[in-house]
Amino acid sequence: QVQLVESGGGLVQPGESLRLSCAASGNIFSINDMGWYRQLPGKQRDMVAIITSDVSTNYADSVRGRFTISRDGAKNMVYLQMNSLKPEDTAVYYCYADISRSRSLRRNYWGQGTQVTVSS
Repeated sequence: QVQLVESGGGLVQPGESLRLSCAASGNIFSINDMGWYRQLPGKQRDMVAIITSDVSTNYADSVRGRFTISRDGAKNMVYLQMNSLKPEDTAVYYCYADISRSRSLRRNYWGQGTQVTVSS
């Protein structure tokens, strides 16, 4: 089995920062893309940032320049540094990873989600 566990969410004021972490564990052969999505109640889950296995990155327009995604291949972890947070960044943030458990077993995995609330 494979598990993704997020940490680092919380309540902050506008303009402050948070760092989300996500650890992948279990029967992992290799990890391809990793990333972060966010979701509001009743809304679809939207991509925030993606980082590939060769460390290429892609960001949603709404967070580019404020958020930075990074990964530690040795630890099977992905991070999201969120600066200059705005109330509209409030959402549940989900970690995502495209993981191969063998050369022929590959699928997407999701974490349980962590709440980020930006409010004064």
